[in-house]
Amino acid sequence: MINISQSILTQVAKPARYTGNELNSVKKNHSQVDVTIALALPDVYEVGMSNLGLKILYQILNDRRDTAAERVYAPWVDMEELMRKNNIPLYSLETFTPLADFDLIGFSLQYELSYTNVLNMLDLAKIPVLSKERNEDYPLVVGGGPCAFNAEPVADFFDLFVLGEGEEVIEEIVDTYKLWKKSGKKGGKSAFLQQVATVGGVYVPSLYEVFYQQDGTIDSIRPKYEQAAPHVEKRVVRDLDAATFVTKPVVPFLDIVHDRIMLELFRGCTRGCRFCQAGILYRPVREKKLKTLIASARQLVDHTGYNEISLTSLSSADYSCLHELVRGLMEEFKDESVSVSLPSLRIDSFSIQLAQEVQQVRKSGLTFAPEAGTQRMRNVINKGVTEKDLEEAVTAAFRAGWSTVKLYFMIGLPTETEEDIRGIAELAKRVAAWYKEIKGRRGARVTVSVSSFVPKPHTPFQWYGQNSIAEIEEKQELLRSLFKQSGVSFSWHDAKTSFLEGVLSRGDRRLGKVILRAWQQGAKFDGWSEHFKFDVWMDAFSRKKVDPGFYARRERSAHEILPWEHLHSGVFKEFLLQEYNQAIAEAHTADCRRTTCSACGVCQELGVQVVDWKVASHA
Repeated sequence: MINISQSILTQVAKPARYTGNELNSVKKNHSQVDVTIALALPDVYEVGMSNLGLKILYQILNDRRDTAAERVYAPWVDMEELMRKNNIPLYSLETFTPLADFDLIGFSLQYELSYTNVLNMLDLAKIPVLSKERNEDYPLVVGGGPCAFNAEPVADFFDLFVLGEGEEVIEEIVDTYKLWKKSGKKGGKSAFLQQVATVGGVYVPSLYEVFYQQDGTIDSIRPKYEQAAPHVEKRVVRDLDAATFVTKPVVPFLDIVHDRIMLELFRGCTRGCRFCQAGILYRPVREKKLKTLIASARQLVDHTGYNEISLTSLSSADYSCLHELVRGLMEEFKDESVSVSLPSLRIDSFSIQLAQEVQQVRKSGLTFAPEAGTQRMRNVINKGVTEKDLEEAVTAAFRAGWSTVKLYFMIGLPTETEEDIRGIAELAKRVAAWYKEIKGRRGARVTVSVSSFVPKPHTPFQWYGQNSIAEIEEKQELLRSLFKQSGVSFSWHDAKTSFLEGVLSRGDRRLGKVILRAWQQGAKFDGWSEHFKFDVWMDAFSRKKVDPGFYARRERSAHEILPWEHLHSGVFKEFLLQEYNQAIAEAHTADCRRTTCSACGVCQELGVQVVDWKVASHA
């Protein structure tokens, strides 16, 4: 057990990040359980504590009598400096146990720019960062989350990855580890890895070999052992309504990013936005029942004391029983001042009546995501909404008393022209003008947030060459000029950050040496602008003789073997190619949830069906 003195905590900005002992945290005696797991997110406490997936796994694992699961996050730079100076290894928040004493460490990989933090956390825990340097005396390092669907850039650092949803597979991994541990770790680490590779959804990178062609593209990816499947398919929870859901989350001592109840309505999205990786990875749509959600909300309020419920999903407004749910929640908590909030709303799903209902207790601004400034561009990305949809939604909101609107857009999308960029500014200005038309005066607070498009694996745009840093900055400068003296607030994402994200998101195993070098030269918290060291990364690419443009900027051939070819989301590659061609043709693909099957393959490949309670109730 690590003892952190008060003298150390008084020197850091937010001591509550490191003290543990929060409400609903679970402490177990490690000598009385068979398996111990540290659940890690490679970012600060406020971000890590907001991750719903880790909250669910924490409850599932601690519900087992034979397992202890604890939390660990990346110390901020002030705390890290003191830990290294005082020789304090990274520890868990529940029992202050050094990470090196756990059986497994499970990292949730949500963002490519957190990779250096993984290395930094392992090093701070006095654990070798390279998998090949860790024998059976060290914890096994497991990766999960969306980045696991292209695990190749960090394959050197992880022992195994989990593809897909973790509720069921995590218990199978624990069972496998428990048997191996009770055998005296027979055969060593390599024996366990070959055994766990037979668990569905588990990818062990050391069991595969990658061969390259002379031009640097991949020739083949081959299993080295028969236990390793040629293709690893993601895990999916078939009956989400019956799955374990977090009812007693740990309540933080300080404000976190999502400091409220997170009520997950469903998983999956079949809208088919062609830039959206999550829309592919979490297919198919599986809804929870209305009564299940209200019962969960009741437990969450009782166990946490929160007075705000956020309805979360990829597209929460598409929940088939949303109006009934909102009314049910408002009725359930009418005497407790508990508010209900929705994240950004799809324009075509917007209902002013619904917005008024959810904001009876606490009123805030409205957020919409048109994504593109012209209809042509929205057709390319298959957004499926029109400017008329936006006008109807926004004007209804203005008439009902709203005056604050936030709009999300992307630049750098495939086939984008200057006209599409200008369309962003013109559309935002029209939103402000609609307010004046309705109210007879100015006063709308319109905020535009523009991110840079990053091609992601397992999407129709995975073959597309990303815009250069110069091209993105030129487009940002154009928008800045167009928004001058417009009364519209404008913010944008750093182009260099997006470029590195593009490199890492579509990279292969050869990037491992670059990531290692960048971390050794001080790269960490790369997703935080004040700590991002672009020059360090460029130097690492240069010294390791790796061209970052080969991964980010290059247009991929339809016949090229992609680094993630053996990691299967369940969606056919042929479907993604078809969607890419549909994008070039500016053609719409309908939502398959309640229309004709679009033959993406996920339901048939994985044996999982769409669960839509509105359809079921009318069947």
